[in-house]
Amino acid sequence: MATSDGFPASFYGEPGVLGMLSNGISAFLVLLQNFNTATTGNAPVGVENILAGVHLILIGGICQLVAGLLSFRKYDHLSGTAFIGYAALWGSYGATRIYIGVLGETPITTFMPQQMMNNMSMSTNMISNISLNATNENPVCHLRMSINESAIAGLVPYILLSFILAFCSATVNYIMPFVFGAITATLVFEAVGLVASSWALVVSGVLEFLILMFAIYGSAALLVKGLTQRLVLKGFGTPLFNVLLLGTPNSASAQSIGQEKKKNTKYAEPMALGFFCDTVAPFIFAFYSFGYMKAFGLGAIWVSITTVAQLFSSYYAHLRQDCYHTTKFGLHATYWLIKAWDEFVVSVLVVEDSKVVSGREIMVGNWFFVMASVVLCVGSLNTDVLELIHNMLFVLLTVSTIPQIPLQGYYIFFGVACSLFTAASLYGTFARLINSIAEKSLIPVGPQPISADQLKKALKCCRTKQGDQEALPQTDQASDALFYLSNGVAALSALHVSSSSTNPAFLHLTVPWVLISGAIIQAYVSRLQVTGAGRFGSVIPSTYVAVWATWTWFRFAGNLLQFSTVTAYGFTAGAIALLVINAFLMLIAAYKNLVLLFLTVVMEVVLVCFLLSTLQRLPHELEIAMLALLSTMCIYGALASLVNCIFSQRLLPMGPPLIKEELKQDSAPEPPCPVTYSRLTSGLLKIAGILEEGGVCGIPTDTVYALAASCKNPKAIEKIYNIKDRPAEKPICICISNVEQLVAATPPFSPLLWEFMRNVYPGGISCIVSKGDWLFKLGVGPAYDRVGTKDSIMIRVPDHTVTGHLCDITGPLAITSANPSGEPDSTHHTMVLNRLGHKLQGVLCDGESNEVVASTVVNCLKIDEGTITIVREGCVPAVKVRQIFERVKSTVV
Repeated sequence: MATSDGFPASFYGEPGVLGMLSNGISAFLVLLQNFNTATTGNAPVGVENILAGVHLILIGGICQLVAGLLSFRKYDHLSGTAFIGYAALWGSYGATRIYIGVLGETPITTFMPQQMMNNMSMSTNMISNISLNATNENPVCHLRMSINESAIAGLVPYILLSFILAFCSATVNYIMPFVFGAITATLVFEAVGLVASSWALVVSGVLEFLILMFAIYGSAALLVKGLTQRLVLKGFGTPLFNVLLLGTPNSASAQSIGQEKKKNTKYAEPMALGFFCDTVAPFIFAFYSFGYMKAFGLGAIWVSITTVAQLFSSYYAHLRQDCYHTTKFGLHATYWLIKAWDEFVVSVLVVEDSKVVSGREIMVGNWFFVMASVVLCVGSLNTDVLELIHNMLFVLLTVSTIPQIPLQGYYIFFGVACSLFTAASLYGTFARLINSIAEKSLIPVGPQPISADQLKKALKCCRTKQGDQEALPQTDQASDALFYLSNGVAALSALHVSSSSTNPAFLHLTVPWVLISGAIIQAYVSRLQVTGAGRFGSVIPSTYVAVWATWTWFRFAGNLLQFSTVTAYGFTAGAIALLVINAFLMLIAAYKNLVLLFLTVVMEVVLVCFLLSTLQRLPHELEIAMLALLSTMCIYGALASLVNCIFSQRLLPMGPPLIKEELKQDSAPEPPCPVTYSRLTSGLLKIAGILEEGGVCGIPTDTVYALAASCKNPKAIEKIYNIKDRPAEKPICICISNVEQLVAATPPFSPLLWEFMRNVYPGGISCIVSKGDWLFKLGVGPAYDRVGTKDSIMIRVPDHTVTGHLCDITGPLAITSANPSGEPDSTHHTMVLNRLGHKLQGVLCDGESNEVVASTVVNCLKIDEGTITIVREGCVPAVKVRQIFERVKSTVV
């Protein structure tokens, strides 16, 4: 929310400023190169391309990524998806420029020395494209053509997705559609310009100039809005058309399809971004599989950058406590990243066709992805048909790459599967975006395949007696399944080194599988578990990052570089250290569950095998058995973690903790004031009693924590001003449990105001209305002069069960945010206790708040004249408030 802090606060409050400027400047950089190429006839080479690529990555990639992350924090589905998606686009395009620039500066023999060409010649696809032995053809031109083909393969899916973003943004305002539409047209002519004459680059340059103009105006409009909190320049707040015109709102609400809205709504829904990335990556693979790309070097870079964007969708799903999408998008990102570099190794570095076939036959790591995709299908039975179909197509995709498929039909099968998956992902992107913007099921996604009760009954036979009624602790749940999956892929892929460690081609194929899943993705899992508030944090995944990275380096580089005995002994010392550390991890796992404990025990045996391999005394049969056992345990652990987290119950047994911790009440510090817990009825009644006796308490709401005082005690309301050091001229609002309380008080509200309130209550919006005697009927009583101003009063109806019950017991409450005046809002009960606990008579503890900012304040005093004013933009975007008002106004009229 923009404040008096000025420019930085405006960028934070309106991240669209940064996002659109990044698009405009990036387009301008490409424009300069296009016009230079069109006028001189010479494409930019060398340093010029490298500098342009760096600028595109820094401005269009990183800056726009920041804008997308801030947009997700503002609960803006469309902008978050668009900015992070375009960050991947410009980052990939920048990487392409750098790739071409380095190629222009360096002789091709530098990339492929004669010794490497002798020892590791290129695959059939690559050889057919770049014949280094040909004397009558220029190999650099062939490689440049291959790069253009790769760039086209990356641009085409972005054209389709950009068109969807332009269409969806037309339901929000009428500036972003022109920006995104111009980007769509630009990408079309950029793709044409890679294979056609310079006229396409001229057209593309004109369109890029339009992007710049639209972006400058849109950024100015948003910047002024952020500074003044008013829509001075037109373009935002009024959509080109109403999103509801796309279809009839589905009467089957989210609850009827079994997927209730998440309690945590601080962040926008990242599903559209995940589908976005699932459109780009398989399209590039399909292009390659059907032979339109002869090399996959640049394709691997495009897919890798897209994978980073998909990891952000997984990360924001984790922040929303959505374990299903955290696991799904994390697994998909792992798969795309591994397959990208696997294909790069196959197409460039593998020696002979016979060894390629051999490597394909023994590489069974894909079987783990098949099993993991089936696990996702089970998890999606509680969502909707679109998710189930999408996961079933992912099963088909993983099956298409199993090693038993003959190499002759391998790429055809894989290409068809990628094409089907791309089509489903494209539809999913559109459906999730529109439905998120409208908050209704306008684009059909299908009903829930199996009801939650039926699914629970199906799993009932697996329940443990102790766990039937036991709720899961809210610690690291959303990342547990991904932890097991990353270790399972690494373990099953590492098994190949033991079974065939003498094949150099095989060693090249193994590196992406073990290193990416076991080290890179597990490092991401480690980051998730840091935010999960678990007691031991990310100790186990962080250690296993080191385990798999060290294992890969020794088993791959050791065989390839022929480490000396002294170097091998250095790895021996490291293996001993990892053995000791893992022994402590076994102790940690004993505090959690038996599955994790068994996993760490098996890992201890795997580390013993690693130690023996450094001493050249490895029994390969033992290592193969332990790695296979580890991967099997990981599949079960992923399934159980995912199902248990979705239902927040122990439906599949993970086993009790071997060591149960006894809480010591004596060691807990004494709280500065009485505290109770929202899950206990006795705690709620205790706080209600304190409020009715004239006390001031900290309570949770649907936004941030608030200080509350009963309207029956005017002196308690005066205490709030002293507790917060709040200026006397700032009014305090009242909180009630539901709109029906207002109806009973019979205020003289117009039909338009009543309808508006019924559409925004309960929720994170506060309405300022005229005061009157009806407040006495509401129960405000003696506090009439202590709340609101002389003529107006602000009313809150929180969408929070605990606060609603509390108001039902006490009557209307006077509330204001629970923070010292001028300081940030309190988003956890510990913040209230630490900052104001010594001044309060009680705190109702409810953990982390649902939002990071307070409610949006709307002035409704002139609503009968057809206008409302956004006094303060909070958790609900001003654009959304105006959309609701316009819809209500048209309905009432």
